[in-house]
Amino acid sequence: MEHGGNLVNRTIMMPASVDEAVEALAATPGAVPVAGATDLMEAVNGGRLRPAALIGLGRITELRGWRYEDGGTAVLGAGLTHARMDRPDFAALIPALADAARTAGPPQVRNVGTLGGNIATGAPAGDTLPVLAALEATATLARPGTVREVPISHLLTGLDPLRPGELLTWVRVPLLHAPQVFLKSTGRSGPSRAAASVALVLDPARRGVRCAVGAVAPVPLRPLEAESWVAGCIDWDARGQDGAVLIDPAALAAFGEYAAAACVPEGAAGGEGAGPAGARLRRTVAVLARRALGRALK
Repeated sequence: MEHGGNLVNRTIMMPASVDEAVEALAATPGAVPVAGATDLMEAVNGGRLRPAALIGLGRITELRGWRYEDGGTAVLGAGLTHARMDRPDFAALIPALADAARTAGPPQVRNVGTLGGNIATGAPAGDTLPVLAALEATATLARPGTVREVPISHLLTGLDPLRPGELLTWVRVPLLHAPQVFLKSTGRSGPSRAAASVALVLDPARRGVRCAVGAVAPVPLRPLEAESWVAGCIDWDARGQDGAVLIDPAALAAFGEYAAAACVPEGAAGGEGAGPAGARLRRTVAVLARRALGRALK
C-alpha cells in the first residue's frame, strides 16, 4: 500500500466482517475504506486525498459476492470486482452491468476494481454508474446500529450523500428479466475511459424505457422526457417477423437526437455542449442512444 511515499505511515486496518468494518470506520475519523484501490491510488497520487487511515475490505468475503433476494432483486456486494461481473452467470442476470464491467479497463484493473469503489468515487466516466442509474438501483449504507437504503442516483448527485462514518455495503438491483444494453465511445480501440456512454433497459411490465447517459456530466443523466416519449412509440404487443418489438425507424432515430439534446444541451456557456466539441459529443450520444434502443428491441 506504500505507493510513491503517499501512504507511508498510514494506519491500515483489515476487518474480517461488515460489523467490524463499520465499527472501525466509526472509531477512526478520517479513515477511508478501500477494496481494489484503483480509484484511491489515483486520488492519492493526484493530491486530492490524504487519508488518515485505511480500512481494507479485502478479507470480507460476503462483500465480494452476490445473491438473489425475494421480490426479484439481486443483492451485489460492494467488493464485487469488474472481472467477477463479467462471468457468464452474472452476465445472464444483469447483462448491461456485465458489459460495462467488461470495458472498465485492462485485466489488471478489472481484476481488482470494485462496484463499490466505482460508486463511492463517483467519477464521471465510471462505466457501471449509468447502468445502475438506468436500473434504478439502491445502495445499502451501514453505520453502528443502523442501515439505510438510498437510490444510487441520489447518492451520486449529493441529494442524499454518504455520511461520515457510513460504509457502502450492498447494491440492490431490481431484476427486470428484459433486454438491457450498455454502449460506450472512447475514441480509441481497446478498454479505455469513456468519452460518452449509454445504458438502456426495457421495462415491459410498465411499458417503459429507461436510459442513462454517462461521462458527459459529473453524474449520469436520465433524459426522462425522451424515455416517456419513445415508450409511447413502441408497439409493446406486436412483434415483427424476426421477433423484434416494433417501432418506427424514424422514432428510433428521433429518440437518439432527443436524448442527446437533453444530456448535452447546445450552447451551454463553457460547458460540454459548447462549440464543435459539443456538437461531436451530441452526435456521439445520439448514435449510442439510437443503437442501444435498437439492440434492446431486437
